[in-house]
Amino acid sequence: MTEDPTISPDLRIRARGARSNRAGRFETQATGYVADGWDREPEERPLRTHVSEERPRRIITYNRSPDLPFDRSVNPYRGCEHGCIYCFARPTHAYLGLSPGLDFETRLIARPEAPARLEAELRARSYRVAPIAIGTNTDPYQPIEREYGITRRCLEVLSRFSHPVAIVTKGALIERDLDILSDMAGRGLARVGISVTTLDADLARRLEPRAPSPLRRLETIRRLAIAGVPVRLMASPVIPGLTDHEIETLLEAGHEAGAGAASWIMLRLPLEVSPLFREWLAAYYPDRAGRVMNRLREMHDGKDYSADWHRRMRGQGVYARMIARRFDLAARRLGLDAAQPDLRCDLFEVPLARGDQLALF
Repeated sequence: MTEDPTISPDLRIRARGARSNRAGRFETQATGYVADGWDREPEERPLRTHVSEERPRRIITYNRSPDLPFDRSVNPYRGCEHGCIYCFARPTHAYLGLSPGLDFETRLIARPEAPARLEAELRARSYRVAPIAIGTNTDPYQPIEREYGITRRCLEVLSRFSHPVAIVTKGALIERDLDILSDMAGRGLARVGISVTTLDADLARRLEPRAPSPLRRLETIRRLAIAGVPVRLMASPVIPGLTDHEIETLLEAGHEAGAGAASWIMLRLPLEVSPLFREWLAAYYPDRAGRVMNRLREMHDGKDYSADWHRRMRGQGVYARMIARRFDLAARRLGLDAAQPDLRCDLFEVPLARGDQLALF
């Protein structure tokens, strides 16, 4: 049962990250639970995941951020059932008139036509090849990918076009696609980043309730490496007062599993993520809440978050510099500080479409 006014009291909230379902910033009026006046004991029911479908006009999204190493991305899904409470993509659900809270992890949107749209955009005469990032907003290997298979079909398109791709995920389901990824990696067209936030299983279950366990993610790194896929351990986000003490052990575990590189990002709390994260802290770690938030505010000019270019990913100040220094030393010691080879763009070739006259020869 829940006592939050934004959630019906008969809902059983289990294995979810958010503690509330407050309206997004574009809604003029919150429409939370409203009692009907009948004095009756509600029957408890679980909060289930609902998936709807969207037919996008375009699937490749372009950005000009100086903080990102790519300028284009593909996202097969909106929302993410992994339910990571810190997810910076939560505010995007507000664009849909949905809550960045529980809606983000229970009201998901699949894009089944994404592979066809991707192929059409790659065939455009104006298209100029550069690596495409998959998983930069929501996880392409979240549980519903098992049913929809959109990510795999997108990879099949990219492989046929010999188009470079970089994937970010927490999902062990990526192992299903080792046949494609291993082949693409052998041609210098693919690499993967696996996010591991903590090695503490209890903390991980609260932070990322429906994501694979930390040990399972390390096993995924191992299997990718054995298959010849360049893989990077992403120690992100680093959470002051909760996971910052694990930097060295995370890198050691990634190195042992076979990661060839490592990176990190400081916890970011844009827009609706901040109140959701503070609710989560108050529920699970009330004794550390003040310390966590004070550290974050030290790095963002007294605010929970600052979106300034070149500083939003890692913050600024003494604490941020200390974390960066610790990471750099550990990565250098383990040989995880070398840049990964650039993905090849020179192999890109538009294959013959079905029905083309030349396909007859």
